[in-house]
Amino acid sequence: MAWNVFKFCTALRALGSIMIVFVLGIICLTYYAVVLADFGPALFLGGLDSLTAFAVLLLFHFLLVMLLWSYFAVVLTDPGGVPPNWKPAIDEERGDTDPLVGSEYNREGFNLNQLTMLGDPANERIRFCRKCNQYKPPRCHHCSVCGRCILKMDHHCVWVVNCVGALNYKYFLLFLFYTFLETALVTLSLLPYFISFFTGGELPGTPGTLAATFITFVLNLAFSLSVMGFMIMHLSLVAANTTTIEAYEKKTNPKWQYDLGRKKNFQQQVFGLDKRYWFIPAYSDDDLRRIPALQGLEYPTKPELNALQHF
Repeated sequence: MAWNVFKFCTALRALGSIMIVFVLGIICLTYYAVVLADFGPALFLGGLDSLTAFAVLLLFHFLLVMLLWSYFAVVLTDPGGVPPNWKPAIDEERGDTDPLVGSEYNREGFNLNQLTMLGDPANERIRFCRKCNQYKPPRCHHCSVCGRCILKMDHHCVWVVNCVGALNYKYFLLFLFYTFLETALVTLSLLPYFISFFTGGELPGTPGTLAATFITFVLNLAFSLSVMGFMIMHLSLVAANTTTIEAYEKKTNPKWQYDLGRKKNFQQQVFGLDKRYWFIPAYSDDDLRRIPALQGLEYPTKPELNALQHF
């Protein structure tokens, strides 16, 4: 008998809570090694050492604040769920009363026998989630861990105990960005200590602080390299205006109707038009009003593909 992996979704929720503690534990260890053990005492050495320590600590604390702000924005922000009683708009001219899976007719009177659960991405079909018993807006997918449909779902992330979707995707990208900068800074700043550790150079501190410095360097090096790869992958997804799930789905269809060009994909689909908000986990009120895609229900498409669909 085949295993049903979705039975373990509750275990993934519990794992996510543990991962938050793990993330905070790594941050506390890094803070101890960088601030209390190494560069904090160096502030009182005078000369170039004090100046270097001050610069490292200033940048370290700034990136740490932005990292934590972005992280908890992802954790605490609802990724976007389908509004109650949401129904797709019907284009009577095109006859887009696309079929849904279920009984022959639903209570709105749509003919359900001629529809598919998921249509061709280049010819979007109205979809229906049998688990949630509701319509699915464009680019919406059901998350088995959260137990509901998520708007523009990218993936469920155990590190943040949350789905990454339409309303918190920007915050997730900023979390990756600031995590990479912070871990790279820590790795570079502790590199001289790491080299001295193996070359027999003089290192100030107790065996405990030296061990903390060594472990911190190794952890931050590993995280900086892994996050860099993950961040590059997501930047490529933003450039094509797609998600992790959609990138897999559209392999069978080279025409992706939501790709508006890199600039529009960046501004009108994820980060907004107000440049003052690009690097903070928030949106301006103007962007939220004038860019429907940021709300997760409406997405502009390529004009040429629209013309082909009407033809």
